[in-house]
Amino acid sequence: MTGTAAFPWGPATGIGSMPGGDAREAARTVVGSLDSGQGVPYLAELPARGPGADMIGRTAGMLVEMYARVEPSGWRLGDRPGRDTRRAVSWLGEDLDALEEFTQGWTGPLKVQAVGPWTLAAALELRNGESVLSDPGACRDLAGSLTEGLRGHLAEVHRRVPGAQVALQLDEPSLVAVLRGQVRSASGYRTHRAVDRQIVEGILRDVSGAHDGPVVFHSCAPDVPFALLRRAGAAAVSFDFSLLTERDDDAIGEAVESGTKLFAGVVPGTDGPLSDPAGSVSGVRTLWRRLGLRPGLLGDTVVLTPACGLAGASPEYARRALAHCVRAARSLADNPE
Repeated sequence: MTGTAAFPWGPATGIGSMPGGDAREAARTVVGSLDSGQGVPYLAELPARGPGADMIGRTAGMLVEMYARVEPSGWRLGDRPGRDTRRAVSWLGEDLDALEEFTQGWTGPLKVQAVGPWTLAAALELRNGESVLSDPGACRDLAGSLTEGLRGHLAEVHRRVPGAQVALQLDEPSLVAVLRGQVRSASGYRTHRAVDRQIVEGILRDVSGAHDGPVVFHSCAPDVPFALLRRAGAAAVSFDFSLLTERDDDAIGEAVESGTKLFAGVVPGTDGPLSDPAGSVSGVRTLWRRLGLRPGLLGDTVVLTPACGLAGASPEYARRALAHCVRAARSLADNPE
């Protein structure tokens, strides 16, 4: 996997989701806000369009020789592709068309996102209605299908934007629940047993191997397992900065010392007043001082993002939030202390 030093990381990026259902407008906003060295543009996701554009359905549409359909309880695996799979594939194609249109001649970094294997296993149902997570063999099969699907997806991105240097983000908001045995069964009366950390780590490493560039693991849940994700091959870890506690200090320090990038979510993901750029990164500076890290490392280590996806924001706020991430990153680089 390409190391972080070899990848042209920008100072800011977004998580993935954007408001509304217009793929061209979303691509225009993302690329316009984050091009010209200001950040890392990304393939926008538009969950407001409905099932198939949501994070689970979108990634289910990438699977190879596994198919899912929408049931009242959620996404369930089936025997053959149906209209829900076709819809997911069609919307992803629209998003790729829009990205290709607005990245003509692009030669910089570009980020694409998909749901990671454990969050996918916690969300997808087997034919009996139970989570894939309930069956270790099914988890392995799902991870293998996802790996192949990601290879195909990344090849398509490279074909459409041939000059881009691509980073893959795997979204794992349910990872901590999987590790702690907190994912509920179909009945809701019990939880699935915790998955062994070595198994979790091994499958994350296998899936991240689908990409020969850097992999970002993202979770906007508390208690992100930084050390496990680093061992699984993370070039960067993306998280909601407001959820950090001093319990995370050692793991953050070790990540920085190992060269792992930190995607710090410092800008609210829904409409509201934005502080001045320096105020948005004051907590990052405080963390750095507390850890005794060199201020000069800040610009090379931290990429600023919204706290989570922007699907719940207004289009105008989403534009302002991305622009604010760029300005806050500039403030951090200019005044690291």
